[in-house]
Amino acid sequence: MEKKPHSAKRESPPREAAAALLVLLVLLLNALLYLYLSELRGSPGRAEAEPSLCPFGYFRLGSVRNCSPWLSCEAINREVRKLKCVGEGAVKKVFLSEWKENKVVLSQLTNTELKEDFLHGLKMLKALQSRHVVRLLGYCEKQFTILTEYHPLGSLRGLNETLHIPKYKGMNTWHRRLMLAIDYVSIIRYLHSSPLGTLVMCDSNDLDKVLSQYLLTSDFHVLVNDLDALPLVNKSSGRLVKCGHRELRGEFVAPEQRWPYGEDVPFDDDLMPPYDEKTDIWKIPDVSNFFLGHVEGSDIVRLHLFDIHAACKRKDPAKRPSAQEILDTYRKVLTLLIREVAMPGTREML
Repeated sequence: MEKKPHSAKRESPPREAAAALLVLLVLLLNALLYLYLSELRGSPGRAEAEPSLCPFGYFRLGSVRNCSPWLSCEAINREVRKLKCVGEGAVKKVFLSEWKENKVVLSQLTNTELKEDFLHGLKMLKALQSRHVVRLLGYCEKQFTILTEYHPLGSLRGLNETLHIPKYKGMNTWHRRLMLAIDYVSIIRYLHSSPLGTLVMCDSNDLDKVLSQYLLTSDFHVLVNDLDALPLVNKSSGRLVKCGHRELRGEFVAPEQRWPYGEDVPFDDDLMPPYDEKTDIWKIPDVSNFFLGHVEGSDIVRLHLFDIHAACKRKDPAKRPSAQEILDTYRKVLTLLIREVAMPGTREML
């Protein structure tokens, strides 16, 4: 009979050790999460700086330590070798190429009528070099050629297929998918507060078109790749935008992008009212829904994002949240849900 209290005393230290281990685990998880979110925020100047700490007009590629100047027309013609065509759009043709044993991407104008769009894309690519934008390696304006970094996983169109490859199945989780959505919203936030001013992502009339504008990196981050249609909004001077000169239809585009005068009045671009960057906000819930997919836990994420996504879909653009507000909410949800994974008993507090 006297052995039972003795046995109970011996069970106590393992329980205390388990509790202490759990606390340490939570503290470690919070520390890692803090570091991750700190990396996302960064310092005001450095957060949006170019990705490999090279000065403007230079780049670093692969294992090379030194920064190289953007390649000139002569260097591109002499040192870059085309391997194969990997894509073609309305504006340009894209070639997988090689430069000094590095895979690179060479883009060339195919439709001279759209050369202004091509040159605008180059201007944006040069001015917006940052951790959010594909790395520029060189260009040749007189030959309408742009050289950029190669990302073998391609555009976001292939995200779900990539996540079913055995090598990447471990990435197919709700938190990794939410982090991709955070990357995407970070890019929209960057464009809306860019060094050039407030820019609108106009090549975004349907989900497939949106996904084609972004790249998935090998370490599972998102970069914007196509900047051909990026007009500037300046509300203080009354400068608004219109994404193209044709009628836009469908639920994916924002209400203010659709013809407002009904079916009985033929579309007339001169009568179509312009709009601002809040068209990008309207589309965020649909793009994020794609990112989240249908993995275990994704519905819980959607539940936590319900209110901010409902706000994004307000008919009045002025009442929609800013990209920064959405980004802050996404980060808070990530923090809360990771803590819930670490301490399941906290569900009631979420």
